[in-house]
Amino acid sequence: MSYAGVLARYGHLLDLPQHTAPVSLLEGNTPLIPVPRLAQSLGGGVELFVKFEGLNPTGSFKDRGMTAAISEAAGRGAQAVICASTGNTAASAAAYAARAGMRAVVLIPEGKVAAGKLAGAVAHGAQVVQIKGSFDQALALVVEISKKLPLALVNSINPYRIEGQKTAAFEVCDALGQAPDWLCLPVGNAGNITAYWAGFQQYHISKNTALPHLLGVQAAGSAPLVLGQAVEHPETVATAIRIGRPARGEQALQAAEQSGGRIVAVSDRQILDMQLGLAREGIWVEPASAAGLAGLAQEINGGRIDVKGKIVVAVCTGHGLKDPDIVRESMEPPQVIPPELRALENLLLR
Repeated sequence: MSYAGVLARYGHLLDLPQHTAPVSLLEGNTPLIPVPRLAQSLGGGVELFVKFEGLNPTGSFKDRGMTAAISEAAGRGAQAVICASTGNTAASAAAYAARAGMRAVVLIPEGKVAAGKLAGAVAHGAQVVQIKGSFDQALALVVEISKKLPLALVNSINPYRIEGQKTAAFEVCDALGQAPDWLCLPVGNAGNITAYWAGFQQYHISKNTALPHLLGVQAAGSAPLVLGQAVEHPETVATAIRIGRPARGEQALQAAEQSGGRIVAVSDRQILDMQLGLAREGIWVEPASAAGLAGLAQEINGGRIDVKGKIVVAVCTGHGLKDPDIVRESMEPPQVIPPELRALENLLLR
């Protein structure tokens, strides 16, 4: 059996420089999982699938773009990379830099970075620096320092990140044999929705596939694209999309408009309820990953989207193990019984 990462499989479709030297952890090829019970809860009559990006090597969709960004940097002889991150980018950059034998520096905002993501960056040997400020301030710093020092910037403003992330759209089309009617996904720094739209457009031209409508979803406490202005102090349990100034915000708005879709906001309660709904289908995602489906449910229930007879794909961007604290903090302690068959039987028959 042969395995291939996204550059080996789709590199001929990506706009990467000739000097690119592939650095791969066999990312991509994530499953498109049918979720019939969730489809019924949305009113039925829809083919609903989850593109589970949490099964990438570092547990999030970031690996698709990172393999491209690190490969380009390695090919031109870069020795070190830098990024700002709310967690998933840090873990991915650290892993791919380690794979390439490069130094990684990651800046994280003060507080609210999930332990699972931070631990990943540390385990891969990254130098982690916390700033007393927001993600947006961290991003501004790494942009400036990368102009002064020989550090390759690997945030999603790096165009090769978008090239790598396009491959998820290619995979969706290849798996379905067509583009879905709707694709919903969370929106934080807005690189992913930008990349999906670029990928669908490219497949539309090269393979004559249809174009989907895009539904981008932000958390209500961190929804600059819905509010129409930056959010200075974004707040949400969905830490992966806790960003007040999306670097690719304008492109995200254009993608939604051009696709005939929209960008909406949902509450933290809606996100957590959908996270639980996905878990009941056997798919455990981090809170931000549930935002896309939460937004879809909101729009269907509000009569603003009709998905009867349609194919819908929800992108779940990160694994639940990346940010387990919400579940851990809310769960009841396990019941304790003596090691006796009668005690177990009595418990189960209550």
